Amino acid sequence: MTDSHQRIAESFHRQGLMISLGATLDHVADGEVHIAMPYSERWTQQHGFVHAGAITSIADSSCGYAALTKVAPELDVVSAEFKINLLRPAIGSRFVAIGKVQNAGKSLTVCTSEVRAFTDAGNDYKVIAIMQATIMTIRP
Repeated sequence: MTDSHQRIAESFHRQGLMISLGATLDHVADGEVHIAMPYSERWTQQHGFVHAGAITSIADSSCGYAALTKVAPELDVVSAEFKINLLRPAIGSRFVAIGKVQNAGKSLTVCTSEVRAFTDAGNDYKVIAIMQATIMTIRP
């Protein structure tokens, strides 16, 4: 495990919301982070789909952690703004948010996240949401 992966894993495991959602850190690379979340009835809205708030949470975190791979160890990041497009209902057995850095600046990093819904039947998925986020570098 790289220093960056270790740093992100330690931070991820301190996030109460990610723990509550049953989310896992599935992949960490330079400029890219994948966060997975299993389906649960606890996260559904009134029509039985996974609530946009849960989907948005894993997308936001995937963007933030992707940005964190690009900053010096003494710095940290926080979300400054994001926009999410919900493309279709969140129906699946597992959801994966793939956060990628599009441009890393000195104080602002622009990231995207593609959220995929997987079924129980293998690796077939549908893209259910796309996020664009601006992540601010901070000195904690």
